[in-house]
Amino acid sequence: MRLGTPLPAALAAAALTVLAGAVPAAAAPGARDAAPPPVSHCAPTAPLTQRGAAPTAGPAAGPAVGLCVTVAGAAMTVSAAADCACTVSGTWTARRGDEDGAASGTLGTRADYPGPGTYEVTAAVRVSGTERTPTTPVTGTVTATFTLAAPKPAPMHRIEVAPPAVLAPGKTTTLTYTVERTGGGDDGDGSARFGLIGEPGTGIALASTDVRCVNPLTGRYPATTRSAHALDCAFTDLQPGRPATVTVHVTLPPDTCSTVVSKLGYWTPKGQQVAGAMLNGPTVPCR
Repeated sequence: MRLGTPLPAALAAAALTVLAGAVPAAAAPGARDAAPPPVSHCAPTAPLTQRGAAPTAGPAAGPAVGLCVTVAGAAMTVSAAADCACTVSGTWTARRGDEDGAASGTLGTRADYPGPGTYEVTAAVRVSGTERTPTTPVTGTVTATFTLAAPKPAPMHRIEVAPPAVLAPGKTTTLTYTVERTGGGDDGDGSARFGLIGEPGTGIALASTDVRCVNPLTGRYPATTRSAHALDCAFTDLQPGRPATVTVHVTLPPDTCSTVVSKLGYWTPKGQQVAGAMLNGPTVPCR
């Protein structure tokens, strides 16, 4: 994320708020049933706490970094920006009271929203592309506290796997996944994309005879290949009370372990207004 030329602290905070989308665009004329707009909270920029050193003395000594949290439905995004013409990247964790690991993710990408509460968000950041410090890129941490009031919506889908299983090297394990549309009544439709992902480079192979599922293509035509460690399934007829089931065969080479995670992407169109979400399903472990 780039902020351009250095800004005073007050202007930097304002710029952060705008970049995070705290000022929603006006609704289109005639829009119906629009989803609630994202809600953003931003903390003022603060001197970066560099590893093994005290916080920098001021703008001349190093960048100041601020954090923003944006909540949109069941997802949240943490972003960071500095008061310099530079790029900020990194990861973050959020802690709510004594609850460790309430949420975590990569700056600028969506993560699951744990619900209302007061969170201490700590980001491990990397600031690059600035000439204001003698050594670049600059790495360090920045922490801010946010009180989030947006309710966490009830999930509209549920993912289950049976039997309870643990993957083992050198074996093939058969798993049956059930995807159910649980909420919303007549809101939305029966379309969803179900994904299973193993760890790349481990040699794990996911396969299914279900015509709705396929190993995704990678590369560029004509030199394309199928990713054996992932499986994509397209559903078009999910209805409350009518779940979909998929049988998957997971094969691991000898002396190699890999977990398998599951994810579901779905959308809920309302006229010409579209809202969507990602749901994390169960993880199948390996030992």
